[in-house]
Amino acid sequence: MSEPGTLEFISDGISEDEVIFPPGDILSDEPPLESDLHRDQIDLLIRILKLWWRSRQDFYASGNLTIYYSPNQKKSEKFRGPDFFVVLGTQKKDRKSWVVWQEDGKYPNLIVEILSSSTTAVDKGLKKQVYQDTFRTPDYFWFDPVTMELQGFHLVDGKYQ
Repeated sequence: MSEPGTLEFISDGISEDEVIFPPGDILSDEPPLESDLHRDQIDLLIRILKLWWRSRQDFYASGNLTIYYSPNQKKSEKFRGPDFFVVLGTQKKDRKSWVVWQEDGKYPNLIVEILSSSTTAVDKGLKKQVYQDTFRTPDYFWFDPVTMELQGFHLVDGKYQ
């Protein structure tokens, strides 16, 4: 019997402490944004794209939303979501998070990270590696609103160029 407030489910050979995702709707688990500027930059990207593609129904654009990419993700592999991302060829509807295995295996086609003093190392290192090797996201950009640095990468033969 589980303690009150915990989830109990049966899985095939996977212990409860190895899995963090129950089946069904999964809420995003993103930390609060660092500043108003950071939030405003993300909001601007989302609003511009949704306005530009207002007649399209075949995409999803969001930001600061967790992307869950494996139902068997271990706690040590917990992954935070991008600041802004777009998935093409999917239904335009509200979501609580992006759950790859509930979305026909689709990953983002475009990701943008807004750099800050607390996120730059992860955005340029670990996240870039995950977006390249696991997500296979065709286009990845980072933008620093303080220095105005904008860098973009396109996936060529499995590596960002």
